[in-house]
Formats: sequence, C-alpha cells, structure tokens
Amino acid sequence: MNRAAYKPVGVLLGLAAGMLAGSIFRQVWKLTAGDGEAPSATDEDRRWGEVLAAAALQGAIFSVVRAAVDRGGAVGVRKLTGRWPD
Repeated sequence: MNRAAYKPVGVLLGLAAGMLAGSIFRQVWKLTAGDGEAPSATDEDRRWGEVLAAAALQGAIFSVVRAAVDRGGAVGVRKLTGRWPD
C-alpha cells in the first residue's frame, strides 16, 4: 500500500487516537489529582506546577496512544493487504 492510499486511513486513526487519548487523560487526571477538570494554561487560579504537570501528562498519554494506534493500523493494513504501508 503506498503512502497516498494509506493517508486517509492514517487521518482517521489519528482522529480516533486523539479522542481516545483525551478520554484516557481525563480519567487519569481525575484519579491522580482528585479534580474533575485539568487546568488550562490560562487558568489564573492554578499554580505553575499543576498546569505544567497536566500538560506533561497529557502529552505523554497522547504520544503513547498515538504510537499504539498508528502501529496497530500499520499491522492491520499488512494483515489485510500483505504489505506494510510505506
């Protein structure tokens, strides 16, 4: 499967990964911080450490989920087509 043919699959997988990562992050944040909502960077009432910790956790979760979804998609394409996507 060439890059152009895999591109739409990759886009859909990326959207799914983003939604999944967001959901996982919200659950992890609730468990670790005991707060229902993660702080935004412009939240005046939150400390620097809390804002940066939330951003680091969110980035780590997103990266791991994205890599797992991308890798799973490539493996699935190989199983369906017999070729690894370029």
